[in-house]
Amino acid sequence: MTQHLAAPSTGTSDAAPGHRTGWWQDAVIYQVYPRSFADGNGDGMGDLAGVRDRLPYLKNLGVDAVWLSPFYASPQADAGYDVSDYRAIDPMFGTLLDADALIRDAHDLGLRIIVDLVPNHSSDQHEWFKRALAEGPGSALRERYHFRPGKGTAGELPPNDWESIFGGPAWTRTTDPDGTPGDWYLHLFAPEQPDFNWEHPAVADEFRSILRFWLDMGVDGFRVDVAHGLVKAEGLPDLGAHDQLKLLGNDVMPFFDQDGVHEIYRSWRTILDEYPGDRIAVAEAWTPTVERTANYVRHDEMHQAFNFQYLSTDWDAAGLRKVIDVSLDAMRPVGAPTTWVLSNHDVTRHATRFANPPGLGTQIRTAGDREMGLRRARAASLLMLALPGSAYVYQGEELGLPDVTDLPDEARQDPSFFRADGQDGYRDGCRVPIPWTRDGSSYGFGDGGSWLPQPDSWGELSIEAQTGRAGSTLELYRAALAARRVHPGLGAGTAVEWLDAPEGLLAFARPGFVCTVNTTGRPVRIPVRGQVLLSSSPVATDGAEIELPADTTVWWTV
Repeated sequence: MTQHLAAPSTGTSDAAPGHRTGWWQDAVIYQVYPRSFADGNGDGMGDLAGVRDRLPYLKNLGVDAVWLSPFYASPQADAGYDVSDYRAIDPMFGTLLDADALIRDAHDLGLRIIVDLVPNHSSDQHEWFKRALAEGPGSALRERYHFRPGKGTAGELPPNDWESIFGGPAWTRTTDPDGTPGDWYLHLFAPEQPDFNWEHPAVADEFRSILRFWLDMGVDGFRVDVAHGLVKAEGLPDLGAHDQLKLLGNDVMPFFDQDGVHEIYRSWRTILDEYPGDRIAVAEAWTPTVERTANYVRHDEMHQAFNFQYLSTDWDAAGLRKVIDVSLDAMRPVGAPTTWVLSNHDVTRHATRFANPPGLGTQIRTAGDREMGLRRARAASLLMLALPGSAYVYQGEELGLPDVTDLPDEARQDPSFFRADGQDGYRDGCRVPIPWTRDGSSYGFGDGGSWLPQPDSWGELSIEAQTGRAGSTLELYRAALAARRVHPGLGAGTAVEWLDAPEGLLAFARPGFVCTVNTTGRPVRIPVRGQVLLSSSPVATDGAEIELPADTTVWWTV
């Protein structure tokens, strides 16, 4: 077992009665997508050795914890979200010794480590599933997945009308050992990702064991992938609708956000609470409302849940104020921190989303107005980091990286790109390896090139190019995270006090602090709120007023 961090005390003056305390209440958590962060062995693919070598950079950036996307043994049909062995490291990323060393080094630097956990489905190369197929009908291992006979005169139709998130039916028919067509199995994602049957006790037992394995390794928590998907409605009823992807997030589905998932997470919480150092669980839960998201973070379940409603909000003052209020109001009764996130490995980076017209969603294929997108992204980042609760930063957003929207089709590797009628399949654009240096074959990512091609302009966006450069996005993030760590009005909490502001602007107060945001495309004169602490664009005061530039956020101390 590795050494473990003690939990620092947290707390704010606006904490509500019954408010839980812990490091996660105000943590800034940095998402590392391992294959695109840093390459330690020069094979063109990021790995754990590369992450370990770059931990001092993350410490210097000012984050509190690092969340690692999957590095488990996997055929990589869905970039590691198809796990064949939950207790092994895929050779492309290293070994268990590399994982142990990374955790130890992170703790030595005062950083916490959160690992991805993928409990909704396994790889079709998982030993359970391979044996279930090989043993044929009647295999006890088939009960650990969702195998069903088909409909139609010869079982030639899927068992129900559910559709895969990646497009097409959510069912694939098997071939029995004697070569005849057999039963069908459920996969809400790719066919290589069969869904577990969480009604079977062996599945629950296995994941409790997996939790303990990684907790014993010293990890500080788990980001739970598809946390809303583990339990399916009894009888697997037809949904009775087509284009089901369009319904996600709008209603409770028979395969998503079923109430039975909460019993699972209550059992996990008892395990987490057995370990020292405030180990946590974070829900990736797509739900119809923030109020339903709050169910995942009740006092005896998880600690945090991603706020996808915030991520999906356009750069618009009224829309942002509404989602901020709804989010804070939903989390306050359960005593959990509200989380804020702008980008991740599944959506177009916010520097590109905000470069395009509103209303296009989170998967965008056009570059848009790069200058405007960066200006808005910087302003949005300061707004996010000023809000009470915990914030997530996706690797490279501190550099102002845009999505790479012009990747050639032959370079793409997102599995949904190759499937019709599913997700847009353009997630590769936010997964291009990040630049570390101005020059080199992969701008410092590694000595052996890059698994996805990097743009020619990447060098000037690199960490080397931005470090120490006044006004750079990297230095803006460093300054914001440093201020957030020491200012009493930033970090954990449950509320903001809205102040009067012209249309298109936001203004709110926290103890000793005011944040003003201009979401319009024009400068607006506003009263000086105090002393400027930080701004996303240059500002100049003029007596009792200030001209707040277009798409700019200012932090004030009062």
